[in-house]
Amino acid sequence: MKTIGTIIGRIPLTETGLIVQWCTADEGIVKTVAKGARRPKSPFAGKIDLFYRCEIEVYESTRSDLHRLNEIAVLDTRMGLRRSYRQTLGASYFVKLIELAAEPATPIPELDDLLTRGLDYLDKTDINLKAVVHFEKQMAEILGVLSPQQPPHFSLCEQLPKFPIAQRRELVEKWGG
Repeated sequence: MKTIGTIIGRIPLTETGLIVQWCTADEGIVKTVAKGARRPKSPFAGKIDLFYRCEIEVYESTRSDLHRLNEIAVLDTRMGLRRSYRQTLGASYFVKLIELAAEPATPIPELDDLLTRGLDYLDKTDINLKAVVHFEKQMAEILGVLSPQQPPHFSLCEQLPKFPIAQRRELVEKWGG
């Protein structure tokens, strides 16, 4: 399969391999194995980092949910997300919410679009409380859990049992609110 996705996780698999987790519109959350990715002369060298938006070719496994990454072309590195700890924390918070809401191997075009827009915004603009609340509100609307009687993160907290409340608290404390 060929698709476009955002890298939302990477874990060492072997001495030279990686497990790379993607958020894609048409395939949902996808896990791939990038064999040899940590070798200096690997064709994947410099192309697999958090928040990168890439076009990928994946060989689908018939035995598990772990597929083989065959090709990768970086479309956007989103280097602005690395300009401060706060930017990276905000991007990680957005990713965590998507991971909690999405089901593996289920198309999630609305959530992928929300993540793409959120990360693109943070890539160019310093994170602020308004951006965090806007992301939460849009996500609650997509999930159909937005309540006009409470802040959006309360609705998400009720819907997502492992809501990253400590991460959100750290983000919000940066603005004294």
